[in-house]
Formats: sequence, structure tokens, C-alpha cells
Amino acid sequence: MRMYDLITKKKHGEALTKEEIAFTVGGYVRGEIPDYQMSALLMAIWFRGMTDEETTELTLCMAHSGDMIDLSAIPGKKVDKHSTGGVGDKTTLIVTPIVAACGGKVAKMSGRGLGHTGGTVDKLESIPGYRTVLGRGEFFDVVNKCGLSIIGQSGNLATADKKLYALRDVTATVDSIPLIASSIMSKKLAAGSDCIVLDVKTGSGAFMKTLDDSIKLAQAMVAIGEGAGRHTVAFITDMDTPLGCSIGNSLEVMEAMDVLKGQGPEDLREVSLQLAEAMLYVIGKGTPEECRKLAEQAVADGSAFETFCSMVRAQGGDDSVLRDYSQFPQAPYKREVLAETDGFITNMNAEGVGVVSVVLGAGRETKDSGIDFSAGLVLHKKKGEAVRRGESLVTLYTSREKMLDEAERMYREAVQIGSEQPGEKPLVYARVEKDTVERY
Repeated sequence: MRMYDLITKKKHGEALTKEEIAFTVGGYVRGEIPDYQMSALLMAIWFRGMTDEETTELTLCMAHSGDMIDLSAIPGKKVDKHSTGGVGDKTTLIVTPIVAACGGKVAKMSGRGLGHTGGTVDKLESIPGYRTVLGRGEFFDVVNKCGLSIIGQSGNLATADKKLYALRDVTATVDSIPLIASSIMSKKLAAGSDCIVLDVKTGSGAFMKTLDDSIKLAQAMVAIGEGAGRHTVAFITDMDTPLGCSIGNSLEVMEAMDVLKGQGPEDLREVSLQLAEAMLYVIGKGTPEECRKLAEQAVADGSAFETFCSMVRAQGGDDSVLRDYSQFPQAPYKREVLAETDGFITNMNAEGVGVVSVVLGAGRETKDSGIDFSAGLVLHKKKGEAVRRGESLVTLYTSREKMLDEAERMYREAVQIGSEQPGEKPLVYARVEKDTVERY
């Protein structure tokens, strides 16, 4: 078998066989296939695409290129959740304790933020003492004790994906639906859960900017999950506007806790409850309607919040900060950005707002950048809301006083105020299951 022939085959739009994909992935991981040949194949895939069977096989080969986590030491059905990333997206901190409080088991490996999108691990590390690195035995013990554990991704998970993503990043082949789907799902399959719920973001603050592309990505990932024997459901959710009102690590933890206490912004609460309902549904906790009631009850009776606190304690964190937010480290500088005119917020570019949080210190500008856990912003007005001149639009928080002017300028560029109130957009656009797409 020659790589030259496989590149030629894909260049002409033909499907690669299971053996050919295994040869390619294995050879590249072992260093037997050079970057320039793999780059040529990736570009051919970008232009010609892959069938569902090819994408599933690529994903399985990538998943098996590193550690495969065996969760059999945790009794019952395990469910995982993945978001394609966005601004203010702290739903993992909400849905996982809801599911665990209802009897589900969540053994979750999450990532860090890069660029304008935040990362769950960074948010959790803003809780003093919380450990995101656990040995496998302790990881399982926490799940068995608390119903959930959230840690950082293993360094040996989906080795092929790490190599291929680095190459895609420099060869303009990141934005290929089969390659995105296989990258995400290889890690989900390697993580070992029985069922998977996917939150595919769409809009200005998401990787997929259009609804049609988001649905195509969701369909590809659901097909992979189902093809690998994992019950998989995907939702398409809005990311034209940040989710919730808080953006920044400790600020997002506080807002997530507000939702678990039965408060918090309505948009964040609703998206979280829909995802929690789906996670309970795929593990067999009842009909969608019954699962929604279970999720709402876990919030109402406080069990979801207490479940999250128990996980934090089990992983070395100080859960007192979740009850008294003043104990979080506080940003030394803050600024209110005031409206300069009356009207309505007609547009709020989520990516632009996310970049403001990075400038304030809440995100990474490079892979090795440090993070200011107290930095970020709290929105007081969102798209569609009326504003009056002099009203506060947002509060900026930072340890970098010199960055406040630039952050304010960038925020004003990301937000438009006009005379006409824009129409409402749905929070959830569609639900994607095997062979079905239900648009809302």
C-alpha cells in the first residue's frame, strides 16, 4: 500500500477503505508517513469530503491511537457531553451535577480555552484548590462517590488527533466537517462513556457560523457515535449572542452556581435544562417530559448544587466560595461602560465580546499564556433589550488597568444600538438524532 495511491484515490473523490484509513493513521502516528503527504491527503479530504463510513472509521482509528478509557469500574450507564465552544458557555458546570443528582454517572474530561472561547478546566481551576488532574483510580472513585468528576483531558488520549490537528492548523484544513467531526468524536469515544450529548453552537461566536453547516456537523458526529455503538443526540444552539451574562472564569462559575440555586439568566437556564433533559433521556431515565421534570426538581430541591459542591470537595476544592462569592479573588480594577444613546441593542457580536474578555486577561492569546481568573465582564444589557443613555451596558473586570481603554473600545465595536427592536431568535434551533433532524 502506498500513500501516493491513497492521495490520488481521494483526489478523484473515491472512498478510502477501512484498511487504507488504518494504514494512513497508523503510519502517520509512527512517523512513517511524512507531513507533506498527510497534508496532501487532508487537502483532498477538504475538497472531496468523506462518506459517513469513512468518517466513522477515521474517528475509530484516531480514538484507538492513544489510551482508551475503560469505565466499567463505574456501575450504570455513563453519559458524556460536549460543546463545540462559545462565549459564556458554562453549561457543563450546570448540566453535569443535575444529571448526577438524578442518578446518572458523568466521568468527564474537559479542555482549556484558547482564543475567544472559554474552557471548562480553566473555569474549574478558578475554584481555590480544585484539582483537574487525578489518577485514574481516584477519578473513578470520585464518580462513584459523587456521580460525577470533571478533570482535564489525558495527555495520551487520541494521539493521532493531536498530530493531525497541529497539521490542519497550518495547512488551512481545519474547517472540514469530516475532519472536525472525527477530531471531536475520537476524544469522546476514547473517553469511554456509553452515551453522548452534543451541543453544536452556531453563529458569530461559534466555529460554525451558519445553521446549515452546524446541522451538517451535528449529523456527522451523531452518525459517528451511533456507528460506534454510542447513543448520541445533538442540539444546535445559538451563539450569535453570549450565553448568560458573565464571561470570564470565576465570573462564569458564580453564574453557573446561580442557575443551580434556581436563579441566573433565563437563556442559560433554559439551554442547560434542555441538555440535562437529553442526557437523562439517553441513559434511560424516562421520556423527555419526565426527564425535564427530574432536571427541574434537582435544581428546585438544591440537590444539583450540593452534588457539584461534593465533587469540588472530593477534588480538593474549597466549596465555601460557591456559597459566598466574595471569597473568590477579586479583580483590582473595574469599569462601567455606559450607553451613549437611547435605543435597543440590535447586534452583539459574540466573538467580539469574547475577544474583549481575552484582552482583560480571562483567556489565552497563545497556548502558553497565563490566565487571570478574576478577569472578565458582566453584561447588563443583551441583544433586543432597551437601553437609555447613561445606563451601564457592561462591567469590565481586570488586573490590567492599562487595558481598560482598549477593552471598552473593542466592546463598543462589538455592540450596536439602533432605534428598532430586533426580533427574537431561538435559543435552540434543532435536535439531531440518528436519521432525523427536528427543527424548532
